[in-house]
Amino acid sequence: MLSLKHTGLFVAAIALAILTYWNGLAEAVFRWGSQEEYSHGYLIPLVSLYILWEKQALIKASIGPPLKSGLLVILISILLYIVGEISALFILIQYSFVFLLLGLSLVTFGKATKFTVAPILLLLFAIPLPYVIEVLLTAKLQLISSSLGVSFIRLFNIPVFLEGNVIDLGVYQLQVVEACSGLRYLFPLMSLGFIAAYFYQASFWKRAVVFLATIPVTILMNSFRIGAIGVMVDNWGISMAEGFLHDFEGWIIFMACAVILFIIIWLLEKLFNKGSSLAAVFGVVDVPPSSLQGTNSVRNSSSKLLIISIGLILITMLLTQFLDKRTEIYPKHVPFVNFPMKIEQWQGKHEKLDKNVIEKLGMTDYLIANYQNNDQQLVNFYVAYYQSQRKGVSPHSPRVCIPGGGWEITDLERISANGHPINRVIIKKGEQRQLVYYWFQGHGRVVANEYINKWYLFIDSIFKNRTDGSLVRVVTTVPKHENMKIADERLLDFMSKAEPELKHYILD
Repeated sequence: MLSLKHTGLFVAAIALAILTYWNGLAEAVFRWGSQEEYSHGYLIPLVSLYILWEKQALIKASIGPPLKSGLLVILISILLYIVGEISALFILIQYSFVFLLLGLSLVTFGKATKFTVAPILLLLFAIPLPYVIEVLLTAKLQLISSSLGVSFIRLFNIPVFLEGNVIDLGVYQLQVVEACSGLRYLFPLMSLGFIAAYFYQASFWKRAVVFLATIPVTILMNSFRIGAIGVMVDNWGISMAEGFLHDFEGWIIFMACAVILFIIIWLLEKLFNKGSSLAAVFGVVDVPPSSLQGTNSVRNSSSKLLIISIGLILITMLLTQFLDKRTEIYPKHVPFVNFPMKIEQWQGKHEKLDKNVIEKLGMTDYLIANYQNNDQQLVNFYVAYYQSQRKGVSPHSPRVCIPGGGWEITDLERISANGHPINRVIIKKGEQRQLVYYWFQGHGRVVANEYINKWYLFIDSIFKNRTDGSLVRVVTTVPKHENMKIADERLLDFMSKAEPELKHYILD
């Protein structure tokens, strides 16, 4: 048993940690409410508390001397937190909070942490992904779900054509949007799989199978849902894919995923543990006899480590007050509406993006224009400018977005053009071909690799207090009988004229 003093210090440490991490925790709660993919986040802390309550007898009986390794975990957590605060990467702050709880458990309960580690780590499933990773994952899941869904539709001899994320049934077209990617099933089901694996009294490999099975089960069942909607739309009209019925189908699929998860457990027991029952493998472990390990020396030692931990958290909270006063530097930006539509022999015309697209991309300013030269050759020029990328909003890589528009990437290479690296992409849709150049530009750098660009942004957010940047893309259509080298020359010629102008709008 913990002494009253010891319990008070532990409660004080938790309260101080919550105050220190308040901004990061509030951002997670905001995304639980604004994104259905993470709406399960409200339940995760409650489930963690329930597991701790259910295991309280085991924890009390197993409390031992504090583990000094807990201080190391706390120090690493604080370091992660400081980096997250400086760079405003909420995911670092949120992960830091979970590991801080683990460290506090080590210095409070000692070896009894083996019973608290699972409910603490369960909190990781309540942490939303950074927007950039979410976009990449959503795009991949959309394509996979669309392809498998179409395969299911074809089993019913229904003529269907897939173009990117658009399922063409002839009379009707179904757009597999982000909400249908399966992401809103994936994280709740992974959370459920983790909980099931925790309570599953079996060998580690069986628990791992149960948890990892949540990924293919989610993808397959979501694809089945898309295929089923396509079949129903073909037979009874577009109303089958709209409104209450559409949402209700989503709930049915999630419940079906949960049932499949428990069928997997049942099969594992039938195949590898004959004669057992589900009640037995999900039974509550008996509490071992208490050895009354809470001696005064243990309690005093625990209190010292807890006091040190509280001191570290308090210093971190005071440091946070200083860091929060740092105002991000926004370089002066000339609006793209002023970008010249006449660049030597290239004559341009402004285009506009749909308001919903602008909101989805989250950019501060953008330029999209079609330029034509004296030979009537066309080049589309697109620049997306982000004044700040600290809250996870960043340019969507064309490498991800292109397939979603129904285009197939037939060739992608990184080359040097106009004195800097670019991504050269050849895309195809039916008989149509396009040549795409794109790169990332900002802070005096031109970078082709999106991951290296993220690294530079992270470093600059710490040392320069800036996260502005842009995605630049030029595209030209390649006629059927035109040599690709001619298309390359066209884009290179346009770049040589446009980039000197662009430097006035994307500052170093």
